Amino acid sequence: MRPADVSAVICTMNSISGINRCLTSLREAGVGQIIVVDAHSTDGTREVADRLAHLVVEDPGTGLGKARNTGIAKTTQLLVLNMGSDNVMPPGQLQVMIDALAVTGCQGVSARTVIEGDDYVSKGLNAWRKGRFVPGPAAVIGTPTLFTGDLIRENPYDASRVFSDDSELCERWSRDFDATFAISEAFVTEVGKTTWEEVLIRCRMYGISDEEIFRIGRREGWSTPRQLKSLLHPLKADLITPLTNLPPQEAVTAAPFLVAFAALRYANWLEKATRSSN
Repeated sequence: MRPADVSAVICTMNSISGINRCLTSLREAGVGQIIVVDAHSTDGTREVADRLAHLVVEDPGTGLGKARNTGIAKTTQLLVLNMGSDNVMPPGQLQVMIDALAVTGCQGVSARTVIEGDDYVSKGLNAWRKGRFVPGPAAVIGTPTLFTGDLIRENPYDASRVFSDDSELCERWSRDFDATFAISEAFVTEVGKTTWEEVLIRCRMYGISDEEIFRIGRREGWSTPRQLKSLLHPLKADLITPLTNLPPQEAVTAAPFLVAFAALRYANWLEKATRSSN
């Protein structure tokens, strides 16, 4: 298969900082169908999408799971790519993802992400990604993700999930279909995410996702070991795993950033849990 066999779904809400480069890169990659799901953007995002996407549909802005499902339901190609509005697909990298899906026999593959920038935040984010997202089998994959079209259309995201849709989908597919996933050798670049303000936004999203997953899991009868695994996940994923996988000198340089990242994620988890209990 080739990029023409791919439907790309991009969810947006005031995404003007990256949407033009994102959609242009997909056009240049030869993607067969580009669908933008827009949550009433007011910053010019919709106008860019109208010009570069094959289809633009509206989303009420009630959660990422529902937004993605809205776009997925409109896809027609053999493969479905979920792409962030701040992701740029370099030449040839989509084909790497397509080939990885075929070779591994997995139900979904993701690409690695490289942040554009040379400041400390950019270097910290790149170290975090380099150490955490190592090519090979993975229990959970995140954006950008490439799935078999029929499978994702028949078994879409949980529409009730605000942020934690990737984890829920991968765990559900693994349980129901013995699905497997992998991180491919492909990479995309990410633009407009090189400030501490953007790090705070990312950690807030992750913290809300953590609380959502844990609360629903407990309600559904998670065992004590499974609850403990969830509680320790940010510590393991955002600090221990990156430090273990990075070269020693790079690990030392990145350590303060990784500690701050994990702490911010836990802080947002606690804040969301406090609000939910009131």
